[in-house]
This record gives sequence, C-alpha cells and structure tokens, in this order.
Amino acid sequence: MDLAELLQECGAVQFGDFRLTSGRRSKFYVNLKLAATRPQILKRIASEMAQLLPDKAEVIAGMELGAVPLAVALSLKTGLPYVMIRKSERVHGTGSRIEGELLGNVIVVEDVATSGGSLVDAVEVIRRAGGTVERAIVVVDREEGADEALRAVDIELLPLVRIGSLLQDD
Repeated sequence: MDLAELLQECGAVQFGDFRLTSGRRSKFYVNLKLAATRPQILKRIASEMAQLLPDKAEVIAGMELGAVPLAVALSLKTGLPYVMIRKSERVHGTGSRIEGELLGNVIVVEDVATSGGSLVDAVEVIRRAGGTVERAIVVVDREEGADEALRAVDIELLPLVRIGSLLQDD
C-alpha cells in the first residue's frame, strides 16, 4: 500500500467545509495528525522523507505543531539532530523561536503545504538564525501555491504525496 492509500485509510483525508491555516476555505482537509499519531504510518513517512534528504543535511527543522513528530521520527531514522520552530516569539524564557541546536545545513519538514506561508516563515526564522536552507520536504502538497512561494525564496519543495493522488478515487 502506498503512502496516499495509508493516509486515506487512516481517515487523514476528510470532506466537509473547512477553514485552512492560510485562511482559505476548502471542501477537504488533510489532517496529518491522524497519520502521525500512528507509529507505523509515522515510520513510513520518516522512511520516505529520509530518501529525499540531501547528503549535506546537518539538522532537521519542524514548525510546531504538526511538523514536530515528523522531525522527531526523521531524526530517529537518520541520526540527525532536529530543531523545533515556534510559530511566534516566546514572551518568557529565552524568547527564542528555535528550540534545539541549529547547525549549518537545515532541511525543513512539514505535514501539509497549501500556500507555503508557514514554510516560508520557518525558512526565514532559520536563515535569520544563521542556518542554510535549500529544500523542504512535505508529506502532502495541496498544490495551491506552496511550490511557487518557496521557489520565490530559493527553496525546492519535495512532496511525498500530491493532493491529486489523495483525491483521485473520490
């Protein structure tokens, strides 16, 4: 069974009326948290992401909340350290948006990409902190502008699944 079929089978693809993080409305929603909380599917995602890692990757970065389990699983699979990126500045503690040690070459992982706004934000945070980012791996690309938004900041988007393969049977 391929990853798209696993995502469908676990109920990660839902139909109805949804507001996305980007603010857009959609008749379907990809809830990767339903997949990422299942060990066998998370393990499969990490394995497929590992195959797309560039040789020079030194650290994995995931934006809270959905990408953190992906970053952890990929870290365990590859032995590379990971960092977590907060969605906003902390008002207590260190105030840092990055938790963990940021090394030179970073690969960003994400659960679902729509407009690419969250990924672009993560890239900007990493670059401001001195990291180098050239690629982002996403489990599902909704094909609604993320690829173009990332290309505009010199990032190559590498999806494991494109939305068309999730919706083709419906």
